[in-house]
Amino acid sequence: MQTFILAGGFATRLWPLTEKRAKPLLPLAGKPILSHLVLNTPADSPITVSTNAALAEGFTQWKKEQQRSDIAIVVEDTAHDDQKLGALGAVAQWVAQRNIDEDILLLTGDNYCGFNMQEFLRAARPGTAMLAAHDLGNREAAKAFGTVILGKDGRTIQAFEEKPPEPRTSLVSTGCSLLPASTIPLLVDHARHHPDNVGSIFEEFLRQGKPVDCFTFEEPWFDIGSFEAYLEATKALVGERVLIEGTASLERTQCHGAVVIGKNTHVKDCDLHNVVLFENCTIEDCVLQDCIIDNHCTLKGVDLTGKMLRAGTSLTQN
Repeated sequence: MQTFILAGGFATRLWPLTEKRAKPLLPLAGKPILSHLVLNTPADSPITVSTNAALAEGFTQWKKEQQRSDIAIVVEDTAHDDQKLGALGAVAQWVAQRNIDEDILLLTGDNYCGFNMQEFLRAARPGTAMLAAHDLGNREAAKAFGTVILGKDGRTIQAFEEKPPEPRTSLVSTGCSLLPASTIPLLVDHARHHPDNVGSIFEEFLRQGKPVDCFTFEEPWFDIGSFEAYLEATKALVGERVLIEGTASLERTQCHGAVVIGKNTHVKDCDLHNVVLFENCTIEDCVLQDCIIDNHCTLKGVDLTGKMLRAGTSLTQN
């Protein structure tokens, strides 16, 4: 089995954090989102990460920091969103260029999936496509995602609905699926006409009468698509605690909720409420609530709520 991780999006909704950094490389509870995925991927499945030319450098550096030697980075020669191959197009190109003839574990690099990947794979039936779905427990929230309609057996998928205005279910598709080797020719053919939509391949399977199974999980799942989602994921995974790197320091500071402090960041005389501080920051005499502060920021004497700050920002209140 081969693992293919889609990580080529430009993530404009998370600017300025993603102006020069890919969304899958954003730190989440102490490690990049992508690293959470890789740590959950079977050790015997080689990993390919697909990205674009504008963001490739970050992935090259990330790869050097991983313990696995079987990670490959493939780079689309694109510098803007409108030049991209499309998610399914990127998969098809990789399959063709590498002559892939094995099952494919297909993952979306900006999703956090809390279930054990080995359990997901054990649930698969030979030759049958399968995707992972999470029950949000709220149909209103499901409007923002693609929903999964199950058949009477509670296992096979009957239909999909993309961001339905009136969802029939709160069960949503996540960024994890398994494509059997036997489906690869169909994937390549379908991608020629529908390169942008990964989920459309499963609709095509159903249209052609091929079964698609659903693996339903209750563990945490987050689609890190916005500032709010990023902060909510951090709060859920970190909980009511401080997560601080060994080279960071925290002096005379009150912390509430989830607080994450990156490498070489120094905080003194502050009040922090649900805050993520990236690396190499100096924060002094500040009140920060629901904030995400990028690398190399210097803040002194400021009060901020609900802000994302660009790397290198300096704010000082006299």
